[in-house]
Amino acid sequence: MNILIVGSGAREHSIAVSVQKSPLCSRLFCLPGNAGIAEIAECFPIAINDCEGIVSFCKEQGVEFVIIGPELPLSLGLADSLSEAGIKVFGPSKAAAELESSKIFMKSVCSLAGLPTAKYRDFDDYNEATQYVLQEMASMPEAIVVKADGLASGKGVTVARSAYEAVTALKEAMVDKIFGESGSKVIIEEFLSGEEASVFALCDGKTARFFASAQDHKAVHDGDTGPNTGGMGAYSPAPVIDEAMLEQIMEEIINPTVKQMNKLGKPFCGVLFAGLMITKDGPKLMEFNARFGDPETEAILPRLTSDLLELLLACSEGRLEEAPILFSEKPALCVVVASNGYPGEYAKGVAINNLDKVKGLPDTMLFHAGTKLSESGEIVSNGGRVLCISAIADDLKKAQKQAYNAVDAINWHGGFCRRDIGWRAVK
Repeated sequence: MNILIVGSGAREHSIAVSVQKSPLCSRLFCLPGNAGIAEIAECFPIAINDCEGIVSFCKEQGVEFVIIGPELPLSLGLADSLSEAGIKVFGPSKAAAELESSKIFMKSVCSLAGLPTAKYRDFDDYNEATQYVLQEMASMPEAIVVKADGLASGKGVTVARSAYEAVTALKEAMVDKIFGESGSKVIIEEFLSGEEASVFALCDGKTARFFASAQDHKAVHDGDTGPNTGGMGAYSPAPVIDEAMLEQIMEEIINPTVKQMNKLGKPFCGVLFAGLMITKDGPKLMEFNARFGDPETEAILPRLTSDLLELLLACSEGRLEEAPILFSEKPALCVVVASNGYPGEYAKGVAINNLDKVKGLPDTMLFHAGTKLSESGEIVSNGGRVLCISAIADDLKKAQKQAYNAVDAINWHGGFCRRDIGWRAVK
């Protein structure tokens, strides 16, 4: 088959690496791709939000199956446009992707399906939201959480430990519009204590099956300090998700959601990514994403021993029950290398050297994120998160050591990384 992957990050690079191994893949395209993806796929400069252009490209190139990586094209209805054109696609419809693109919609599904989640209120008026915060901080002494309703590249959440922080977050989202229209509406919810973890389930519209667990590191600096990012590293599986916990998550969160989405006439086909807090009272849902996580995917796919392309096709064709989902028991860990200044302002076009040294390391994988080829043929930085280095080993401590050895082999003065990825699980 001729396959297209939509996206340009390390997530899409890791998907491409897995897909190209499949005997079902004869030709692989990526829009727009990056310098690393270009080594294994044909890349073209078509933007991920150009739904019409992507459909036209598929028709011109005879693409038979499309895998959508990022959330933006899903929220714009790319999956619907492809389906209407008779092209098979892995990714939910615009209506189903609202589970991610609107936190208010997601919370309404929680209420309808009886999912365990944080208590909340939603607001579209800044003054009302501010008044509510000032009242609630008295009864929530630990913290209060402010979330932009729409997509914000993983940066629309503020854990406010004072009324001042909460009101500042409201002003930035609702008045200053730092997230654009995504912050016109907000959710204010109680702070949940516990250990964060992510569970990924594959869905074909009627059936959901557990795929993998992982734990992400959102804060930019060691010790989970500093502002939130799109993710600075991850590891899989998440030790906190044991068999009993997984069964509870599937029964209380994943399966009821799939059932409720069908009741709403919005069947979910794709990856249902549950961001969870494992509290003393059990798992509680913090958010849903409607696609593979980034950087979680870069820690999950190196462990996958099944044919990823066959699995994704089975989802799109409504036959997920018959497809095998098999993983190595070995854990994997990935470290994100980001541009200096990220998640704030950063420079682009800084040359990155010694990447070939990483490619030669055993059980270690290099995935490109924000990279491109310069006019002189050098690989240079082209984004906030630039590279992702993954390693798989007999235990997580060894995987961690391998990943950081690979990071240290790279010669790039324009970037940094966290040095404590996996700290919760590495003893």
